[in-house]
Amino acid sequence: MKTPIFITFEGGEGTGKTTQLGLLQKRLEKLGREVTLTREPGGTPLGVEIRRHLVANSNDPPVPTAELFLYAADRAQHVEGVIKPALAAGHVVLCDRYADATVAYQGFGRGLDRSLINELNKIATGGLWPKRTLLIELDHSEGVRRSLAREAALDEAESRFEEEEAAFHKRVAEGYRALMKENRDRFRLIDGDGTVEEVEVRVWEALKDLFGEAS
Repeated sequence: MKTPIFITFEGGEGTGKTTQLGLLQKRLEKLGREVTLTREPGGTPLGVEIRRHLVANSNDPPVPTAELFLYAADRAQHVEGVIKPALAAGHVVLCDRYADATVAYQGFGRGLDRSLINELNKIATGGLWPKRTLLIELDHSEGVRRSLAREAALDEAESRFEEEEAAFHKRVAEGYRALMKENRDRFRLIDGDGTVEEVEVRVWEALKDLFGEAS
């Protein structure tokens, strides 16, 4: 069995995380790796239900503290139901957002207590953290524009966070930068500006050392 590797992608709205995760999955599968591609929120059947309350527009959106607990519930189910079993099977787990997102969005963005968030993350993750986290960075106004354009084409738009004020997205970006400084060994910064192919090259450069046979 090959060594399991847990990798997360983080970033604001519209940075291209989902596209790059799909491309990375294909690359790794060509290298003979078993890959589990997942996301938060919504990586489990329960998580799909929770996601609807978190990201969809609503006349009764969760208040910040309720939002925080919903993310923690989603994560606890996700870790036990998807991530840990996949790692136990020797997979590479690629996750679109994880516990860092809660610090950036609910901590820096919403202004909730960081110590409370850290404690909930500790409980929900069971101490499981990724081997590497890629932070794809793009000007927040451009990212929101891209994301809103994408959501406009969907039957059920998930644009609750996109419609937050610009100051919120600026705080989230600052939160991610702070997390990167606190976790330099784990984080890698990826410039999200450019073509899909250019960003794909940057992503692989930041990860290929984890896959010795491919570097």
